[in-house]
Amino acid sequence: METENNMAVWRSVIEAHEHYFKPISRELGMPQMALDILLFLADHPDQCTAKDISLCHGFKENILSININKLVTEGYLERQPVEGDRRKVRLVCTEKSADIIARCCQAGTDLAKMLEEGLTAEDKKAMQRCLAIIGNNAEQIKKIKM
Repeated sequence: METENNMAVWRSVIEAHEHYFKPISRELGMPQMALDILLFLADHPDQCTAKDISLCHGFKENILSININKLVTEGYLERQPVEGDRRKVRLVCTEKSADIIARCCQAGTDLAKMLEEGLTAEDKKAMQRCLAIIGNNAEQIKKIKM
C-alpha cells in the first residue's frame, strides 16, 4: 500500500511538471519532449547521446529520434562525432537554444519551489538523504546477476 502511494506521488509530480511546462511548450511551438531534451543536455553535458536521454527519461527511441532531428534541423542542436567511437554522436545545444534553456531552467526552479512549499529545511535535507539512499540501492540492485 505504501509503495502504491509513493508511486502515485511520483506520477503526480510528473503530471505537475507536464502541466507547468505546457504553456511554454505551446508558446514556443515545441513539444514537451523537445524542451526536455534541451534541458537534459544543458544539465548533463557529459551524457550527451540519444541513448543517454532515452535511458534517463524513458523516451521511446523512434519518437526521441524524430524530436532530435527536428531540433537539429531548426538549429537548436548540433550533432558532433565522438572521438574514439565512430558509431556514437554527441548532441550539443547551440547558441540558438540558450534563451529557451534559460527560460525552462527558471521555470524548473519555480516549479521546484512550489513543490517544496511547506517543507522545512530539515525536511528537505531528510528527503535528499532518503533519495540518495534509494538511488544507491537502485544502483546496487542493477549489479545483481539475475
